[in-house]
Amino acid sequence: MLAEDFDLEKYYSESYFNGNVDDGYADYVGSEEVLRPEFRRTLIHQLEHSRSQGTLLEFGCAYGFFLMEATPFFERVEGIELCQDAVGFCRSRGLKVTRGVVDAATLRGPYDAAVGLDVIEHIPDPYEAVKLIAGRLNPGGTLLLTTGDWRSLLARAMGPKWRLMTPPQHLFFFTPRSMTLMLEAAGLRVVELSHPWKRVPLSLFAYQLQRLAGLKPRLFPALNKWAIPINLWDAMRVIAVKS
Repeated sequence: MLAEDFDLEKYYSESYFNGNVDDGYADYVGSEEVLRPEFRRTLIHQLEHSRSQGTLLEFGCAYGFFLMEATPFFERVEGIELCQDAVGFCRSRGLKVTRGVVDAATLRGPYDAAVGLDVIEHIPDPYEAVKLIAGRLNPGGTLLLTTGDWRSLLARAMGPKWRLMTPPQHLFFFTPRSMTLMLEAAGLRVVELSHPWKRVPLSLFAYQLQRLAGLKPRLFPALNKWAIPINLWDAMRVIAVKS
C-alpha cells in the first residue's frame, strides 16, 4: 500500500487502541498504570538535555499519558492526536490536545521540547513533519523520537517477518544514519542515539506474541497492570537539539 493511499483517520480510530486491530494495542487505556511510569522515565531522560522547561509538544499523543507526566515540569504542554476518542479522553483530563496531524494548522509554538513516541514511522511524510516541528522549536529546544531500527541485527535477520514490519501502519523504516540525516536536514543536531530498555504492559507483550505466532490475538485484561522489561536492540531513541 502506498503512503498516499493510506487512510490515517480510518485506521487510527478507537479500535487501534483497544484490541480490535491485530497490530495495534491490546488495551491502551487499561494499561495506564504501566505506561505512565515508563513515560516518566523517558521524560526525565529528555529533561537532562533541555535548557528550558517552558512549553512541550507531543505529536501522536494517544490518550495523553506522557502529557500527564510532563505537566508538572512545564509551564504548558499540548498534544496533537488523530484519534477522536483519544482526543476526547485527553480533554476530559484537562489536557490541551488538537485533533489532526502535524501541519501548519495544528502546530502553535514556540516549543522548548517536542516528543514523538513510536509515531514518526506512521507519518506519510516524516521529513516534512520534523521540519515543521523544528521550525517551531526555540533555540536549544529538544526533539525526542523513538522508532524501530531497520539496521539492527534482529531486523536484518528477520526481514519481512520482523515484528515492526506491519504494513500498512508502518510507512517508513529508519536506520541510525537515515534518522540522523533527516534531523540534520531539518536544522537539528543529534546529541543521543541509543537503544534503551523499555517496560511494556504484559498484556501487550502477550497480544503481540500471539500475532507473531500467527494466532488471532486474545485479550488478557488481568495482565494490564503488570510490566515486563524488554530490549531486543531493534528500537532506537534519538534526541536532537536545535542550535
